[in-house]
Amino acid sequence: MPKIIENLKEKLLEEAKRQVAENGYAKTTIRSIAAACGVGTGTVYNYFASKDMLIASFMVEDWLGCLERMSGLGAEDPKAFLNGVHDALKGFIDSHSALFYDKDAAASYSASFMSHHAQLRGQIAEVIGPVCRAAGREDRFFADFVAESLLTWTSAGKDFEEQWSILGSLFAARA
Repeated sequence: MPKIIENLKEKLLEEAKRQVAENGYAKTTIRSIAAACGVGTGTVYNYFASKDMLIASFMVEDWLGCLERMSGLGAEDPKAFLNGVHDALKGFIDSHSALFYDKDAAASYSASFMSHHAQLRGQIAEVIGPVCRAAGREDRFFADFVAESLLTWTSAGKDFEEQWSILGSLFAARA
């Protein structure tokens, strides 16, 4: 009789996340994740087609949480709102730094990076759109520009005050 493990999918996701953070992309394998969870390798493949799909699954789950945190920010003050967006992005980037700065992971994901980057920027632009419109910036380009700036600068390690020194003047120009 096969053993039943409660919440196995969640356990596999958590174990994969832990192993990537501790061992890096290349040393994390389906076999090592299965062994740590006490299941056979084939069982993992019942849930995820590949290591990349397993990693993508926990990253998407975390990204959706990040978007939810951004969407829950008070939009009355553009600076405070964008600082909250920056903090949410920084938290996501920091929690996945083992992947973002891993050369093996970059080699594996480089083909899909551009399309995913555009998708992330679009999702951030949707969240910040109301703040941009409230500041008199009705055009979609402005929201896309601010989203790209936040995404790129936060990924590069720029602190929020440095970002606001540029973005704030753009908001003030129409306010």
